[in-house]
Amino acid sequence: MTSSPRAGLGARTPVGVTGATPTAAEPARSPVSTVHSGDPRAAKRALAAAARERRRYERQEVRRFTKRSRRRRIAWSVAIGSVLALVVVVVVGAYSPLMALREVRVEGAQRIAPAEIEAAFAPTLGTPLPLVASADVHEVLTAFPLIETYSTETIPPGTVVVRIVERTPVGVVETGDGLALVDAAGVVIERPSERPEGQPLITTDGGIAGEGFRAAAAVIRSLPAEVRGQLVAVQAETADDVQLELGGGASVLWGSAEESALKATVLARLMGAAPPDTVTSYDVSSPRSPVWE
Repeated sequence: MTSSPRAGLGARTPVGVTGATPTAAEPARSPVSTVHSGDPRAAKRALAAAARERRRYERQEVRRFTKRSRRRRIAWSVAIGSVLALVVVVVVGAYSPLMALREVRVEGAQRIAPAEIEAAFAPTLGTPLPLVASADVHEVLTAFPLIETYSTETIPPGTVVVRIVERTPVGVVETGDGLALVDAAGVVIERPSERPEGQPLITTDGGIAGEGFRAAAAVIRSLPAEVRGQLVAVQAETADDVQLELGGGASVLWGSAEESALKATVLARLMGAAPPDTVTSYDVSSPRSPVWE
């Protein structure tokens, strides 16, 4: 026999269920049926609005957390764009007809007529300056043996300046084709019919390829102008027995090319104290103990 609960104790709430137990006067209702049981379309609109709000919130959060990285990307984009724009401007400007080679100016030429060098660049005129390669300039200038060294300078919009250093002659040598005016490297500068004034006749064993010629050339280059102007001949059988002949008839025993600067200074002093037309020879092979006769 089952007994019913007493009215004073009340009914127990089942385990796991929260809230008040429905009574007969207020039946239980689900959340959806309680709010929207009368209009399903309103429920859909509410769900859609909630979804939109959620997406908007998520976008705001994403923008908030990526704001710094977006700024960095914008800064990089602006910088790269500026560099690219500058490159385009430079390239277009450099290769435009405004930057074409129109003038070649030669400086430093004395024995060579500057107009000859400028004329040699005629096929290059009209070429954009960035396309005028150093190899092209070298090819043009190698046709002039008098040029020892050179440098170039580009002056926009269309000028190239060529600064040259001509070879310095040291004297003349006798060859199978006659006399040849040569520099210290033995490069033939010109072929005169007779010995030019101020250029000594160089006589060495082995010709311009021998050690005697190299020693003689080094000695000639070391002489001061006042001594070089009186020099008429240089002989050297070997690199250690260079001898000079002066215009007054006096000879100079020089020896090797070692200490040539000191020997040149000593010889100039000896010639000042005893002019070449008053002596027969000077000996500066030992420059700290010079003698003359």
